Amino acid sequence: MVDTYVTNESRFSGPKSQEMMQNIKQNVITAIASPKNTDESIKSDVRNIASRYDYNVNVNIVSQYGIDELPLFVTVNDTSMVPTLKNGQELIVLRTNNLNVGDIVVAVHPNFGLIVKRISMIEVNQVYLTSDNKKVEIINQKTTLPNGTVKTIKEQKSSLNTWFPRNNVIGVVMLN
Repeated sequence: MVDTYVTNESRFSGPKSQEMMQNIKQNVITAIASPKNTDESIKSDVRNIASRYDYNVNVNIVSQYGIDELPLFVTVNDTSMVPTLKNGQELIVLRTNNLNVGDIVVAVHPNFGLIVKRISMIEVNQVYLTSDNKKVEIINQKTTLPNGTVKTIKEQKSSLNTWFPRNNVIGVVMLN
């Protein structure tokens, strides 16, 4: 549960402010679901909405993790983190730049979208992300050659382990 509190010395009353609060609420609900948004971007959006109604506001985001601690809800969609995380498992990710070796994180990969990995090393602007699942999977794919012959191709699929830009990491997975 995440609440956004808008405070101001004057009270919000009347149809104009009710419309403003409804616009803020809808904006925040949409923004929280997007991995690209941060607490600062959401606060900025709320201030911009309020300014359109001639209000100057201070904004705090309050979640079960604290003030301005914004969670993201994601679902694991592969087996690269087995046995720690399972395919289909729902996760809460705390959006933060405070990263440590050993943390399980969610990051944005340019080709695969959101990925869940463990931080194995940290350099200044890079993190080395690894999978907990060390098994190599063999995938059999059938292909039809131009002469009509069907051929089975065996391909090894291993987990993605790579250096990654630190700013692509959204946050740390909160494990129970």
